[in-house]
Amino acid sequence: MTDKKSMNFNDLEQWLNERRVTEVECLVPDLTGVARGKILPRGKFTEDRGMRLPQSVVAMGVTGEFPESGPYYDVIDPTDRDMQLRPDPSTVRIVPWSTDPTAQVIHDCFDNQGNLVPFAPRSVLRRVCDLFAAEGLQPIVAPELEFYLTARNTDPNTLLRPPIGRSGRAETSRQAYSIDAVNEFDPLFEEIYDYSDKMELNVDTLIHEIGAGQMEINFFHAEPLGLADEVFLFKRTVRESALRHDMYATFMAKPIAGEPGSAMHVHQSILNKESGKNIFSNPDGTPSEAFMHYIGGLQRYIPAAMVLVAPYVNSYRRLSRNTAAPINIEWGYDNRTVGIRSPISSPAARRVENRVIGADANPYVALAMTLACGYLGLKNKIKPKAEMRGDAYLSPYALPRSLGDALEWLRRESELHDVLGKEFITVYSEIKELEFEEFMKVISPWEREHLLLHV
Repeated sequence: MTDKKSMNFNDLEQWLNERRVTEVECLVPDLTGVARGKILPRGKFTEDRGMRLPQSVVAMGVTGEFPESGPYYDVIDPTDRDMQLRPDPSTVRIVPWSTDPTAQVIHDCFDNQGNLVPFAPRSVLRRVCDLFAAEGLQPIVAPELEFYLTARNTDPNTLLRPPIGRSGRAETSRQAYSIDAVNEFDPLFEEIYDYSDKMELNVDTLIHEIGAGQMEINFFHAEPLGLADEVFLFKRTVRESALRHDMYATFMAKPIAGEPGSAMHVHQSILNKESGKNIFSNPDGTPSEAFMHYIGGLQRYIPAAMVLVAPYVNSYRRLSRNTAAPINIEWGYDNRTVGIRSPISSPAARRVENRVIGADANPYVALAMTLACGYLGLKNKIKPKAEMRGDAYLSPYALPRSLGDALEWLRRESELHDVLGKEFITVYSEIKELEFEEFMKVISPWEREHLLLHV
């Protein structure tokens, strides 16, 4: 069978035939990372090799709302024209929980002139990867994705609780790296690994994180677009598996008060495409200028790009002191208090870990954001600050403290607009502004408790 990376439509047809697929889930990731699309009978999928959907499908908020007016409609046609969605054969995978043989294929979005739709998340990541390719470079990434398991909760006004494990008890204390705590949910994780294997997802290690019911899955390093696809599919898989075991899985950045938030740490290095060598290391094994410039770019641009990887009001509850999450963009070797960490490694594996990204971030947008910041560091030869050798939590905040602030910071950083695409920045900013306005209409229990009779 042809290697998936080089699959064409004939190979895709053969793949579907070998598995006797009767239905195809045609998927496109929207701005939030939700899977949109259609389910087609096999014959219809083969006949059309794609489908049409309105432009707005990939440009809506988490509530499903759209702006009523404004710059959004300078990018999205007011008549809401169709996009042409074309399947990427390399993304085909079986849907392991379906009763009938069903495949899922991720699609790219094109306009009527055959150009990639610039505000679709997958297009944005392609754009950034193409910038590296034009310089003869190949980014390599490895995400670490944290999430919480919780008991079923059908009432938004009820606090989330850890689920009941095999022992019949729920966790009431923190169990970082506990093997026995993970084993409490053996049936669930066996199914997740089984589904991941059938879907050919390159998941690596599973650990119990700090919070009660908080887990982490690591992915093997690979090229960005393929790994973003895997994270997108993995999130869907974990949520589906959890429901089948009478619990929820959530990738909210801060789902439970008093517990640590959930991140998506992204390890990244850059290879010279011709030699295959890591440009972060000199021939003698010492850190290269490119390594320092990449860190400098992350430090310079991450604060302005935070709304791309902390996309909701809830995201900023994670980014606060004493929550096991970074509050600034200091950098250091093997230092988990900083926003930008360089783990201990061989020179060939020298890499940078971006620790500010939340688990709630769209994986395509998150990888595009961190690579864009590093790319600008390389292009502009930006020198980083001195290494942080102590506790970075004692340093001042250097990241926006709210969604509103983060939006303003992004709007002012024109260099990021040029790298990520002005159309994408416009659509994304307008959608986040709408979500922020919606949230501000909600009065919280804290306000009723402390303000009702006291002010």
